Amino acid sequence: MSKNNIEDKEAALKHSNEQIVQLLKDKKYGKLANFIHPEKGVRFSMYAFIVPEEDKVFSKSEFLKFQPTGTIFTWGTMDGSGDIYQATINNYLTKWVYSKDFASGQVSFNEFQGSGNSLNNLKKIYPDADFTENFIKGPGPDTGTDWNCLRLVFEKHQGTYYLVGIVNDQWTI
Repeated sequence: MSKNNIEDKEAALKHSNEQIVQLLKDKKYGKLANFIHPEKGVRFSMYAFIVPEEDKVFSKSEFLKFQPTGTIFTWGTMDGSGDIYQATINNYLTKWVYSKDFASGQVSFNEFQGSGNSLNNLKKIYPDADFTENFIKGPGPDTGTDWNCLRLVFEKHQGTYYLVGIVNDQWTI
């Protein structure tokens, strides 16, 4: 792939990232569905270690069907406590996915800014995908801890990049 093609892809995906993060910030979840991959849907992963057999996956039609409802889904297990995390789609998007102001985060392309002691298998689970990372440093003098990030994973389908994964990551103990 030529340098210009890589730069074009990076610019396009950073633009999609900006749109998606703004939709999350503004709680315009119905419009988020337009970015969902038409064949693979979108997988929601609570942490950097993606668990395909446990993470929640929605097709575009399922997302549009359940997003406005009060249906409770199990999203995963909380780090530390081991408690099951259950919420509606809207509550999960508000309280977990967009738990920080990621619109003000530092954006990178195919590069991990946040790293801690949790395992990150994004490149193994999505070997042919590209991703953006919205990174927020931790407060205070030790910014290496208490950071948060939101990763959006994209795959190309019929010439267009679609969202296949929404991965949260944070400093864990």
